[in-house]
This record gives sequence, structure tokens and C-alpha cells, in this order.
Amino acid sequence: MTADASDAAEIRNALLRLRRGTGLPVAFGGLMEAGQQMRISELSGTATPALRSLVVTSGTGLGGKTVALSRPCVVTDYSASRQISHEYDAPVAVEGLRSVLAVPVVVRNRVRGVLYGALRTALPLGGRMLDTAVEAARDVERALVVRDEARTLAAGAGTGPGWEQVREAHAALRALAPRITDPELRAELLGACALLTADTGSAARVRLAPREVDVLACVAAGATNAVAAERLGVTPETVKGHLRSAMRKLRARTRGEAVVAARRAGWLP
Repeated sequence: MTADASDAAEIRNALLRLRRGTGLPVAFGGLMEAGQQMRISELSGTATPALRSLVVTSGTGLGGKTVALSRPCVVTDYSASRQISHEYDAPVAVEGLRSVLAVPVVVRNRVRGVLYGALRTALPLGGRMLDTAVEAARDVERALVVRDEARTLAAGAGTGPGWEQVREAHAALRALAPRITDPELRAELLGACALLTADTGSAARVRLAPREVDVLACVAAGATNAVAAERLGVTPETVKGHLRSAMRKLRARTRGEAVVAARRAGWLP
């Protein structure tokens, strides 16, 4: 998948969370580019621009070692470490970094980026700090998975073969959203759902509640009330209530008419 500005924003936000959670004064990172190279594009807490746009090749330096091994790596004194190669000593020295950790962002067994945290003193990094950095990377991974799915489905959207699979995916994503406790990730997932719906401009004129859209998405994918209830974690009676409300708003007499009207209004793919 090709990285875009929203992917870079995920790295930037993760660096802020990493610094808040670990207390490390410096964090930086970036996404993989073509081949086996990663470009450091996001800086947080740095005093100089020395690391910006630095291209790190797999296997070289701390970040390159992390990419090659697909696991977190830590050094206590970067310039003196015998555990890494030293192609990037100069920019690291300009920034004055000593202890550095690097954590990979891995999506579907492929490294997509690296998050770094650092100190300007030579002190051990590990334990809670490393766990927090790993969790920040996991947040990025989950967000990238959602975006990848949205891009794939949106690219294949249309009326030809595979369109029913798009509708199934839309229903599954809508059903998953309420179970996600992270509000930012839940918003990202719902944003991905929005990418799959028609941009007719009429959705603003027909106001549906989120749960009404969830129910209609299940119905559009062929689910019965009982199946929709199971997917959404509610009772069949609750599903019926949401469906009746949606039908009234859409001026539909049947389930099928409600689905058609919701698609015309831009609520469903």
C-alpha cells in the first residue's frame, strides 16, 4: 500500500503518545518507502533538523536493524554500541542522542515504519518504556489496517462483480466500530466506512442514527434480524426498532425499499 498524509499523521500522533507515555524527551519516526528503505519524516522534541528526511536502509543502524529483524531494538550508548552499524552516527551526534529505542510498525508481516524514542544521556531503556513504545506502534498498525482495507474496497467499488463483497465489508466494519474503545481508532474506522458510500450529497437531508445505519448495513448484506442482532450485540427486538425508525425516516414500506433509499441517500454502498 502507498503511504499518504494520513499515514504520516498516524506516525506523528503515535510519537506524541510515545513521549507522553514514556517521558522520553525525543521521538521520531517514519514510513517505509520503495525497496528496503525507511525515511524519517516526523520529529517530536528534537532540537535540530539533523534527522529529518534521513533515509535508513534495512540492516543499517538501529532503525535498519529493527526493520531487518522486525522486532524492537535498543542501545544504551548509540555511538559506542557494538550491536549496530554506524552509518548514521553524524546526525545522531548532532542531535545529541545517546540511548535510543526503535520499534517496528508491522502490518501483515511487513514492516511499514519505525518509531524511535531517545534520551540525551546514556541510561538503560526498557521495561515500561519499551512496552509503551510497542503499544504506540500497535496503534499505528491498527489504523493502517483500517486504511488499507478502505483503500482496497474503495478502489474496487462499483456495480460489477465484487460489489456485494464491498457491502459485506461495510456491514462488518459498522458492526465492529462500537466494540472499539479507542475513540480515535473508532472514528478512523467509521471514516473508512464513509469512503465506501456514495457521495450523493443527499445524506444531509435524511438524518439516520448510527445504529439505524448499522442495522441497514446488515440488512443490505442479506442478514436477517436475528443475524443482525448477533453481529451488533443487541436483541432482535432492538434491531426491529431501529429498522422501523429508519424505514419511517426513509419513507420506505419494506426492508428492501429502505436499503434502496439508504443507498440513494448516500448512507450505504
